[in-house]
Order: sequence, then C-alpha cells, then structure tokens
Amino acid sequence: MCPHCGEINNAYKLEGKTTRKGLYECAGCRKKEARFSIINSANIYVRFFSTRTQGDAKQMPRGVIPRQPAKTGRHEGARSVPRGQQSRGTSRQPRSGGVGIGGKGPMATGAPGTAPAAQIVRAIRVAKTKGYDPLARERVQEILKRLDQQYPGATCALQHKNAWQLLVATILSAQATDVRVNIVTPELFKKYPTVEDFAALKPEQLEPDIQSTGFFRNKSKSVVGAAKKIVSDFGGQVPDEMDKLLTLPGVARKTANVTLGTWFRKNEGIVVDTHVTRIAHRLELSENTDAQKIEQDLMKIIPREKWTLFAHQVIWHGRKLCMARSPRCVDCPLENLCHAADKTWSTVEIHRNAKP
Repeated sequence: MCPHCGEINNAYKLEGKTTRKGLYECAGCRKKEARFSIINSANIYVRFFSTRTQGDAKQMPRGVIPRQPAKTGRHEGARSVPRGQQSRGTSRQPRSGGVGIGGKGPMATGAPGTAPAAQIVRAIRVAKTKGYDPLARERVQEILKRLDQQYPGATCALQHKNAWQLLVATILSAQATDVRVNIVTPELFKKYPTVEDFAALKPEQLEPDIQSTGFFRNKSKSVVGAAKKIVSDFGGQVPDEMDKLLTLPGVARKTANVTLGTWFRKNEGIVVDTHVTRIAHRLELSENTDAQKIEQDLMKIIPREKWTLFAHQVIWHGRKLCMARSPRCVDCPLENLCHAADKTWSTVEIHRNAKP
C-alpha cells in the first residue's frame, strides 16, 4: 500500500535492477519512496522527494543519522583569518556565541577575553617546565643529602683484601652481578694468591675458574695480561695513578675509578656503570648515553670529595629501589625530586624526556 495515495494491488513499480535496495515509484500518485534493509555503503545516494509537489520538505531516509555537532564546540568557531595568514602556534578564537570561556554563548563561564581552560592549564605547565632546572645547586644538594641519609658509609660490594684483588674482581664484574663475582673470587684468590701467580698463567688455564662470570675468554686474557704488565712495568704493585692504570689490559675508566676511589681513596672520577647511567637519566642529571660523557656531566655538579661515595650510593640505590624494571618509587627517598617517565608511582609531574 502506498503511504501517500493508499493504492494497492501492485501499486509500486521498481525502478532499476531487481533488488531489495532501490527507489520505488507509486503507479497512482507518482510518489517515490526509498526502501532499505541495511545501509552498508557510503556510496549509496538516495533522493527522497516528490515529483509533483515542489514545496514538500526533504526527508531523511530511515537508517541515516544526521551529522552531530562536535562535543568540543569546535564547530562553533570558524576561521576568522584566511588560511596562510594565521600565525602558527596560535589557537583558534571562537566567534561570539561559541562555547569558549571567553565567548558569549550559553556555555560561556569566564569574562570576555579570557583564554579557554585548556590553554590556561597548558600555559601553567609550560611555566613550571621553564622554571625547572634539574641541575640547580639546591636540587643536587638535596639529592646528596637524602642519599647520605639512606646509604651512609656505602662502599664497594666486591669482596677484596688488596688492590690487586679489587682490580681482578672489577674486571670480572663486567656483564656479571657482584653476587656472582663474590662467589668466584674467594676460590680464585685461594688458588692464585699473588699477582705473580696470575702472571705465570696462560689465559686458557684461567678460563675454567671464571667461566660462570660470562665472557670468560676475554676476561681471562685481560686478567693475565694485566698481571704480566704489573709485574714487568710496576714491580708487582698496582699503580695508583689514572694514566698508569689505563695502560693495563682490560682496564678502562670505570675499573680505574673503582680501584683508585675504593682502595687508594683518590677521587679521580666517578664510576659510571649501568645503575649510575640509569639513575642519572631518571634524575635528569645527564642527557648523554656515553659513559665518559655522563661521568663528565656528573663531575661538574657533584663536589669532588663526594665522587666515590656518590657512585657507591647510587649503585646501591639502583640495586635496592631504583631497579631497571618496576622501580619501587613508593619507597624511594628521592621520589618527589624525580620526574622519570617510567615511574611506577609519583606525586610530581612526569617529564617524558627523563628516560633511563
């Protein structure tokens, strides 16, 4: 039955292909009507109008939802400045009748001329960020103070009785935990008590004793090579100067700093291992990734008399609380001074660039 004229008995004739989707025309009143089962294509274009009465209003076919206004109110604010003439970085200004805080529409709540709430919040964050200096002397001093309270008297975790044992243990600790090294070294030094005993070995003889520390072939070459160098050039005594230590096989600045600072009590540099690197990045004390550059950055802001102690405190902090995965931020004494991006709990603003 036609809803317009009431004609029945084959009143409708299908235009076009025989399909359930199409435009039907009444034989009596010549009205056209669209019938659909499901509209599943954006390319279907349906005209629903009267061919006789031009004054009939256009109707929306069933199943088509009209475009809704944006919830943000952006549809209210048109461009008042032609494209290309608007300066980059400025926000769009709503027209009168908009929904911005400074607008005159029904949702306007602020005084005319004030910025939208989102812009105000963003401006506050920018101001805080601009005023924040991670290397400020007061902040660094507070970090050192809290580390002193948390780790008083921190020292090297590697077990040793003399400079040579410390040097060997540090070489073996590369890519290995201190716990593993402390398991290996007691038997090792019991088997080879002196530096001369190590110098008399071949690397292949030492490999079975240090195999569990990993990279044992390279480490055996370094230990035996360092022993031979110390016996031949330094009279069997580990040198106490940076330049001389760096001439030993397998000894770089990290190993030299550990030996000089821990055994000889000389602050010639700051030990930079994986813990120091991670925490320096989280605390925004350095943006570099190279160990030597990180060391130089830390040496500029940490007092020289605290270089060795600071390194040990940070290493212990990295083991106890500030781990690489799932750091225990809720228990950390530096929590409100840290804006690290990977914090598990925070009372301060997070900085995306503060990544380990």
